[in-house]
Amino acid sequence: MKPIQTIKLLIFTLIVVNFSSCAKDDISSNVDYTGITVSLKSDSSKLKDIFLEIEGIQLRVKEDSSSANAWVSLSTVNTGTYDVSKLRSESELLLVNHSEIASAFIYEIRLVLGDNNFMNIDEMLVSLDVAENGNATPSNLIELDFEANHFYDLMINIDLDASVSFNEAENMMTLNPKLFTEIRKF
Repeated sequence: MKPIQTIKLLIFTLIVVNFSSCAKDDISSNVDYTGITVSLKSDSSKLKDIFLEIEGIQLRVKEDSSSANAWVSLSTVNTGTYDVSKLRSESELLLVNHSEIASAFIYEIRLVLGDNNFMNIDEMLVSLDVAENGNATPSNLIELDFEANHFYDLMINIDLDASVSFNEAENMMTLNPKLFTEIRKF
């Protein structure tokens, strides 16, 4: 009988030590957070060899987009210049990998582009203007409450055929990305 009581006492001590080692903040640390992953893919029936410089992903969490702290930057894992015309459903580009954000109503998602955007036309690299006539921060309305303790998988899809055009007045190619976003909640 003695060994059984000793084992019970040992198990009870381990349980008490285990629970007492957790602080109150550790137990409820993820209550107000949402998990998020963001990927990019493209659609194009005509265009190919379109390279975009991806600098980041942002979410608008305030109704007024011009207010302070309206946009929250996500930790983007794959920044740099990519041939987005090759990003089909089987080869999408992971931009944000299992990031935690404070649960909130999300108004928009924004793709932040750099200045190194171009296309290859018959082995000649042609710059795509996003600063003057294009859009370096294209966004897409989401308008969805991201609930706590849930995981959201966002897929940004860029329609390249509708996004790239020739500006005759400026005699240059312009990039004004047309996006739509698929959202899956887990």
